[in-house]
Amino acid sequence: MSEIIFIVEESPEGGYEAKALGYSIFTEGETMEDLKKNIREAIHCHFEANPPKVVRLHFIKEEVFAA
Repeated sequence: MSEIIFIVEESPEGGYEAKALGYSIFTEGETMEDLKKNIREAIHCHFEANPPKVVRLHFIKEEVFAA
């Protein structure tokens, strides 16, 4: 595998949450650096052999406002 994609959202409690597309990998972090570290650890735990070489992060920001 060469690449894995994570959807990243701001957590309601603060920090960030990430979910891998197509895999049961979920993690979170207080800062972006914490999140990246936790993503690396989660990938290495999930893929014992042949982990992806590239991680792509897609950021989603949801806003709600009155019409």
